[in-house]
Amino acid sequence: MFIQTEVTPNVDSLKFKPGVQVMQDSGTLEFRNGREAAASPLAKRLFLIDGVQSVLFGPDFVTVSKDPEYNWAHLKPDIFSSIMDHFASGQPIYTGETLPSDTAVLPEDSETVAMIKELIDTRIRPTIQEDGGDIVYKGFENGVVKVMLKGSCRTCDSSVITLKNGIENMLQHYVPEVEAVEHILDEAEDISMKEFKKLEESLAQHTIGQQ
Repeated sequence: MFIQTEVTPNVDSLKFKPGVQVMQDSGTLEFRNGREAAASPLAKRLFLIDGVQSVLFGPDFVTVSKDPEYNWAHLKPDIFSSIMDHFASGQPIYTGETLPSDTAVLPEDSETVAMIKELIDTRIRPTIQEDGGDIVYKGFENGVVKVMLKGSCRTCDSSVITLKNGIENMLQHYVPEVEAVEHILDEAEDISMKEFKKLEESLAQHTIGQQ
């Protein structure tokens, strides 16, 4: 097996292309820690490598994101080996329950929501997957489309620019009802951000108290 690598806009994320189908459809699966990876033999192998922070499976690629303190030159041989060993084993990529598509049009969806989902699925998602990431539709309320970025796009400095200049502009062009696009955090990220904010405030108060 010959595995190609492709850079992404995020210096701490690389796309690994094994030359075979990874996911059985156009969807993606993301794992951000060893606990989440329990239902994926390949993700479990990758999380055994020191420095690996998250793993995203795409249709024909695996995006691995690393700790900024680690060097790709040291990580890549182990990642190559883990991917090759997995596909040689014949094990499935994922043994858990398959989740429904976020862009599947539901009976209760309005025409506007159906159009937003179609645009995300056919126009926006393929472009973001090219960069080793993915986008998840999370809702449409009061003119605001809520989405969540995954993979290399999650922590990329240019993700906000991508969100505003690319995704927002395209949706507004085709769907006049869209006023803005907002990137939301999942529950775990939201808790982490709130805890980090509390820590910052506590440190700031401590510094003022010492002056």
